[in-house]
Amino acid sequence: MDLHSISDVVRPRGRDEIGPPRAGDALLGGGTWLFSEPQPHVRRLIDLGALRWPALEAGAHGLTIAATCTVAELYAFEAPPGWNAAPLIGECCRAFLASFKVWNTATVGGNLCLSLPAGPMISLCAALEGDCVIWTAEGGERRMPAVGFARGPQDPALAPGEVLRAIEIPVEALTRRFAFRRASLTPLGRSGVLLIGTRARDDDFALTITAATRRPVPLRFDEVPTRDALHHAVTSIPLSLYYDDLHGLPDWRRHMTVLFAEEIRAELAEGAP
Repeated sequence: MDLHSISDVVRPRGRDEIGPPRAGDALLGGGTWLFSEPQPHVRRLIDLGALRWPALEAGAHGLTIAATCTVAELYAFEAPPGWNAAPLIGECCRAFLASFKVWNTATVGGNLCLSLPAGPMISLCAALEGDCVIWTAEGGERRMPAVGFARGPQDPALAPGEVLRAIEIPVEALTRRFAFRRASLTPLGRSGVLLIGTRARDDDFALTITAATRRPVPLRFDEVPTRDALHHAVTSIPLSLYYDDLHGLPDWRRHMTVLFAEEIRAELAEGAP
């Protein structure tokens, strides 16, 4: 869709060329959502692709994903040996259920910044304990856990003038075992429920609930919980936090969350002492 209200397009080659924030600014990553509907309030586009950030950087620290990394680039990533959770990247990329055109244009950062409950990059980064690296409007930098970045639909934890620069996934999270469950109302529908469980050897157990709820809900235990303990933790989530739209009613989302949580607990408990 053409955006007829745009009066200025900025293609910065460095951070200093972005300039101070203005009313009507919009950050352009892939633009798959931005150009999908009218944006009458937008006056200036800031094309982050011009900054040419490296899409992916892997090392002893873990994995750094640039906000401008496309879904296709992330899907093609070949993880080092020992990164047991790396297949989760493919699972979450495929959860887009999008065409190759979207995969080659949509960005990881754009998915997080749109902050829709069904955003699979939110699920991935939250479950793998990622940290969001954010450029502040004053020229500094701050960090926050990815699990708290998406506060609700189209409500990212960004102040005016801030830019999501990257997501850093620690190597410890990438070496964990994982279990993945997803459901939608139709075979090719948007995720209505997406749960990811992770476990470090025979130690702690983490469950991240996304898509079903308006924002990611993390549950952590020092060891694999009993069935009753996990059931209590999941059913303690208020019904008002479950998302309600055409892709699933809150009662259905809660029911599937309880079901998947137990499946994940049982799967990751295998081999426990």
